Amino acid sequence: GVAYNPSPFFVPAGASDARRTTLQEIMAVSEARQTEDLPIGGQAVIEGVMMRAENRIVTAVRTPDGQIVVHEEVHEPWNRRLGVHRVPVLRGAIAFLEMMIIGLRTLNLSADVAMQCERYERGLAPTVESPSQWKDRAALAATLVFSLCLGVGVFFFLPLAAAQATGATKGALQFNLVAGAVRMTILIGYMWGIGHWSDIRRVFEYHGAEHKSIFTMEAGVDLTVDEARGFGRLHPRCGTSFLLIVVLLSIFVFAVVDTAFVDVFGHAQSLLERFATHMSVLPLISGISFELLKLSGRKRNHPVTRFLIKPGLWLQRITTKEPADDQIEVALVALRVALGQETAVKYAPWDQWRRSLASETTLPAAGNLS
Repeated sequence: GVAYNPSPFFVPAGASDARRTTLQEIMAVSEARQTEDLPIGGQAVIEGVMMRAENRIVTAVRTPDGQIVVHEEVHEPWNRRLGVHRVPVLRGAIAFLEMMIIGLRTLNLSADVAMQCERYERGLAPTVESPSQWKDRAALAATLVFSLCLGVGVFFFLPLAAAQATGATKGALQFNLVAGAVRMTILIGYMWGIGHWSDIRRVFEYHGAEHKSIFTMEAGVDLTVDEARGFGRLHPRCGTSFLLIVVLLSIFVFAVVDTAFVDVFGHAQSLLERFATHMSVLPLISGISFELLKLSGRKRNHPVTRFLIKPGLWLQRITTKEPADDQIEVALVALRVALGQETAVKYAPWDQWRRSLASETTLPAAGNLS
């Protein structure tokens, strides 16, 4: 027979946690067996994972009693709907906004599972409103606006104010290097700080499970816990790496914009003018960052790419943690359902689970059996 040649992202299951996460193990070259970048992505949510395939979004969540609840929805990507999926940069900016909305919506779904379970355990009647009702949409819109305002204020306005306070206003590049350093410090400090909360650490563990599941699919092996367990948890095409690209790219784009402002208007920018001009090119930065992230995923096995993506993988050491087998199982259920595959793991479809709570009956384990 032919010996199994592991993926370059494969780490033996018995290896220590430190060995699992070393870049040498994760990015070791094996030309005979490369993982392929495939059009699927995901996100960790509260006690679960969301997976997004071409036209389907699936969120799988583990309830306190060990049951897996799965929510499915058909979704046509905005870029295809608008006919701009072949337009570089523009498609990236649109995809970024789309993923923010999808991310918040799936987080709300997972939070709803936790809330309904808590109400059920306390003997209270669960809420039965559909997530599509206008109140939920209004709440989602309000959450999105608040999150955007908070994020813009903390990660964009505050660094500008800090850089101006240091007196670094002689040159556009100097100013934006200082602001970029402040922005990077805030980003890393924020990720490191929230990672110490037990609930967020659980989310980071599910983040690791999401990555392991996607690596398993990309390597072309069976989508099982035993296979997924051996893969690394740091993925080159991750939202954490995207944030790092945005921070680094913004330094140079903002410097060009600031220089152009002086040339056009003939005077140095005030703090508010600088903030406004920077916000005006943020969609451009997010679009370019998206293209760079996708390129790094497609060219992940190239030596130059492997070197360039190292900082993003280092940052993922904060936002991903080694998951337990039951967390990997949830991620694999979400992935299999998103791909339209059957799964031997039993799960409860979302609507049935909600109805079972409303009727106060015990829902028998449901799902597709292979």
